[in-house]
Formats: sequence, structure tokens, C-alpha cells
Amino acid sequence: MTQRTGRCLCGAVTFTLATDPLAVRICWCRDCQHVAANGTVNMMVPAEALTVSGEVAEYVMTADSGNQLRRQFCPNCGTHLFGISSGRPQFRVVRVGNLDDPSSVTPTTNIWTDSAPAWACLDPALERVSGQPVPPARSPS
Repeated sequence: MTQRTGRCLCGAVTFTLATDPLAVRICWCRDCQHVAANGTVNMMVPAEALTVSGEVAEYVMTADSGNQLRRQFCPNCGTHLFGISSGRPQFRVVRVGNLDDPSSVTPTTNIWTDSAPAWACLDPALERVSGQPVPPARSPS
């Protein structure tokens, strides 16, 4: 297990992850493209492994799955940090770019590839899933 730390752009929100990610994926859904103007690299972690310091704001929306999705971000600088789905409340999605060492994890899969723009750079070595992937199995703690 590796402990990882991260923060928003202005440093008002910091976080610690007390476990390795369950999955690391590049998401090409249209919502992620709106957040980043590109695909986003995300990791899924057990909710209890994420400790957050500082105030986060939320934007709640209904995803294509019908689940309520809470997107959490820094209210000061606007950095998108975390995602929480009502369909998978036991997990948190963490934006890898906010890690202090984003190279400490490696994506294994491109997801929602059917939504990727024609110019998207999809690594042919990574698995491709056309839409929503199966949730990761929870690793024993």
C-alpha cells in the first residue's frame, strides 16, 4: 500500500489517500470532457481511504446512468477534485492530476471511448470500454 497526497490548484483543499487505487482509468464521457475539455484521468478508491482537509463545494447532476453524481471542487480556485455516485457510494473518484505525484499511478483502461472525439489520443496498449465499465472489485483491506 502506498499513501498518496494531493491538493487543488490554490492549496486550500488537500487530501490523503490511505490505499492504492482500485482502478485508474481515462474517461471520455461527455461530462468529463466538459470538466476538462479533454478526457480525464481518474482513480477509484474506497470512500473510507480518502481524507479531505478544507472546504469543498458540490455540483449535483443526474448522470446518463440515472444515478445522482456529486462533483466536488475547490470553491476558491475551481479545481475539480472528487466524484461521488449514488450508485456506488462506497467509492470516490479522484482526479489523478491533483496528486502531488501523478506519475505514482498508471491508467489501465480508456472508458466511454464511444464518446471520445475523433482527435483523441487513445493509447492502443490500454483496454478500451465503449461505455460504463463494471465497478472494480473491492480489494481486501
